[in-house]
Amino acid sequence: MLQQYKKIQVAIDGSSESELAFKKAVAVAKRNQAELLLVHVIDTRAFQNVSSFDSAMVEEVSETAKTSMARYVQKAKDEGLEHVQYFIEYGSPKTILGREFPKREKVDLIMIGATGLNAVERLLLGSVTEFVTRNATCDVLVVRTDLNNQPIPPLEDKKDK
Repeated sequence: MLQQYKKIQVAIDGSSESELAFKKAVAVAKRNQAELLLVHVIDTRAFQNVSSFDSAMVEEVSETAKTSMARYVQKAKDEGLEHVQYFIEYGSPKTILGREFPKREKVDLIMIGATGLNAVERLLLGSVTEFVTRNATCDVLVVRTDLNNQPIPPLEDKKDK
């Protein structure tokens, strides 16, 4: 019997890699007649270093995320998906995307871009994608190609052009 996924999680962070993961997740959700769960994580650690931290900053970031996520939901519905919802979570992207959210929502497939960070951030913070692939208890598909299954040039190559 073929594996059929029912709940597909896709991480959205605004990077071109997450955009590709979203597009492929829409296609996989359509083929599987699955529910698509779009997840954006606002990394609250980023606000801890701001000396003049105020709640208006968090609200502004949250509102921007809501607007963006609503557009993604509409794109998915325009592609013919019926069951699409978005979630905005707060905390560590690694643990939310790799452990907490999939467990809470009973996700059976996580689709995530190969990387959304630059090389320095990956070195210092570690890759969210790497953490998710090592710690998730469900299947993880790391998107490395475009919709025509052509390799995506690394970020470093893109900057040279």
